[in-house]
Amino acid sequence: MSQEQRALLAIDAGQTGIKTRLIRADGTATDALFSGVLTDRPLLPQLAEVVASAGGSPDTITFGVSGLTDADAEASALLTHPALAGVRRVVVTHDSVTSFLGVLGDRYGAVVAAGTGVVTLGVGPEHSTRVDGWGYIMGDAGSGYWIGRSALDAVMRAHDGRGPATALTAVVQDRWPDLDSAYTALQASEDRVRTVASFAAPTALLAATGDEVAAGICRAAATELALAVTTALRVTDAPDDAAVGAVGGVFGSDLIRAAFADAVRAARPDARFVPPAGSGLDGAVSLAGLGGQHPLRERFADLSRG
Repeated sequence: MSQEQRALLAIDAGQTGIKTRLIRADGTATDALFSGVLTDRPLLPQLAEVVASAGGSPDTITFGVSGLTDADAEASALLTHPALAGVRRVVVTHDSVTSFLGVLGDRYGAVVAAGTGVVTLGVGPEHSTRVDGWGYIMGDAGSGYWIGRSALDAVMRAHDGRGPATALTAVVQDRWPDLDSAYTALQASEDRVRTVASFAAPTALLAATGDEVAAGICRAAATELALAVTTALRVTDAPDDAAVGAVGGVFGSDLIRAAFADAVRAARPDARFVPPAGSGLDGAVSLAGLGGQHPLRERFADLSRG
């Protein structure tokens, strides 16, 4: 970073949380954590509020954002927002890009990031592709929300007689003792996406302790996540030994991680599972230095004043 630059503010904005890193001209850095992105609400005011809270008078701000649909429009709007009045340059992309950069860097392969939502990005010799990340209504298969929604469905099936008994019932009743009215309470909640996703962790715990319904949900999630990765590798013509990275809270489940790896290997025996080189926040930092010839260039907007 040149001495003319006051600071770089990198923002990794996911649904579970928004992480920021302010890197000053002298090289010192400060990380912070904010509440996650609400993808059913406009992104601009949420991102501007984080910038204002992070402070530091940054010269450049990079954004990796969950729920982003138009990087060019969002970058333009951010650059003209009053909260960014002193900012010279903004770089904006979907958080799948920053996740990929943080995990694999410049290697060919695929990265699946599975938290409240899920998105997979694949990069091959010629081009890149995004798989899923279509939100909790139309996609996000295998995500924390998807697991939580499946758990609630299983509980209500057990409650009305359509499905087998499950220890998940007690977990749901801890929140809503009267299951007959649980659905109305959930529908009235302003934070229903995170509420639904909050049942993913207890589902994974019960799966590990032998609840067959919970285990079935976790295995199904792993299958969906593996399908996304193998699809990304196929569509991008990635080499047989392409790297595969898996990040996010969903992979905190040993059952899901193992079933995911088995399913990927069944389709791509030579795929290499690699530990993350860094985080999505590290990827947001590196976004500032990507050149115009990078395979991911078409997936981010880079705007400067003047």
